[in-house]
Amino acid sequence: MASRTLIAWYSGLILLSTAATTLSARDLGGTEHKGLLQHFWPYLHRAGGALDFGSYEWTLINEEAEWAPRAGLQVVELRNRFYLMGGRTPRPPSFPPIPGDSDIWGDVWKSHDKGKTWKQILVTDDDQHWPARAYFQAVTKGRYMYVLGGQNFKLEPNACPPFVSECPPFVSSSDFFNDVWRSRDGVHWEQMTDAAPWAGRAGLSSVVHKGEIYVMGGSFNDDPAVIGGPPARVYFNDVWKSRNGRDWVQLTDQAPWAPRAGAVAAVKNGYLYLLGGEDGFICLPESPRCPPYYNDVWRSRDGANWELVTASAAWAPRPGHQVVVLLNRFILFGGFGLSTDPTDPFKPSNPTDIWVSKDGANWKQVSDSPWNATTPGEIKYDFDALAIKGGKGGLRPSIFTFGGDRETFDFTDPFNYLNVDNDVWRFAPPYWSNH
Repeated sequence: MASRTLIAWYSGLILLSTAATTLSARDLGGTEHKGLLQHFWPYLHRAGGALDFGSYEWTLINEEAEWAPRAGLQVVELRNRFYLMGGRTPRPPSFPPIPGDSDIWGDVWKSHDKGKTWKQILVTDDDQHWPARAYFQAVTKGRYMYVLGGQNFKLEPNACPPFVSECPPFVSSSDFFNDVWRSRDGVHWEQMTDAAPWAGRAGLSSVVHKGEIYVMGGSFNDDPAVIGGPPARVYFNDVWKSRNGRDWVQLTDQAPWAPRAGAVAAVKNGYLYLLGGEDGFICLPESPRCPPYYNDVWRSRDGANWELVTASAAWAPRPGHQVVVLLNRFILFGGFGLSTDPTDPFKPSNPTDIWVSKDGANWKQVSDSPWNATTPGEIKYDFDALAIKGGKGGLRPSIFTFGGDRETFDFTDPFNYLNVDNDVWRFAPPYWSNH
């Protein structure tokens, strides 16, 4: 019923807008109709403004939510409720330092008021649901939310021979998951499989397309930029799909897009899209590109056959970004950027921009201040975002964001771990920003 009301409202606005722009007050019959137009004009103006993404405003909904600051989290909307889960929170530095030392979460939080308040409905150490993880995926399909893949974080002391001076003190022993779980309420979880046929991975991309869950890309093993040594990361460019999260079909073991993690999958107009990503956190001697990030866009109707939409979009290559579809437009923002200042290799350089596209090929920058940021150091990566097309009280196209990371790779900075957030923001047209 809500969607029918929205469509009817939209249709009425379109008809009135056409009349307003093609007929004068005299054509409509004098002052009576002129008054009618004056009455409806503010609503027409606001409706047209919904597509003017440059006029959208950022509103801080909750500066410090009840859940701990975190990155690599996931948020879904199900039955008009937000469910937030998982992620990692960096710990204060220790001496000697432990690279990437973090708390990994398996908790679930619920909000009934679009992120203003939250209630914890599941704790991390509950043994009846998925193990704690970050950099995983969560999607909704039908009556269920699904959790797929991800990783925890574990290190083991490295048995360094005494004559090897460059031996890293720790090696990664993190678990990379390929399990799938589902739940109707965020409290009671059913394991669909403990080992899907796709390899365990983090930084994977997942989306629901034509009634099926798709999984693609991602990586295995921690990045040497974090742990300082082996084993090397392995990147994927395979594509899988499932109707139920239990039974999986491989559509391709090697898509034409380069193996990567941290890409965004989106669905629009019957196509599955893949945008951006990375095959390394920082520039290393063996990196094929510097930075080792992507800004290409690919699309597919079936996950098996892909076409290149653009090899180099107008936005800078990046991982850790988000792309949502709102009012039939892609909206891309956030992400991580490497310093290009040779005198300051850890200078915050995250991209300060918001881009909009109708087709994935042609992009327009509509803002240089996501989250009202004034510096690159205020830009988030590894956050999550939801597009909300409507709600009570009429048309309210909005994008909500949750948490995220602003750390650099300067592990000597004793305050770097504090640059992780637990806030909620809303990006919406001016008229609805405060409604």
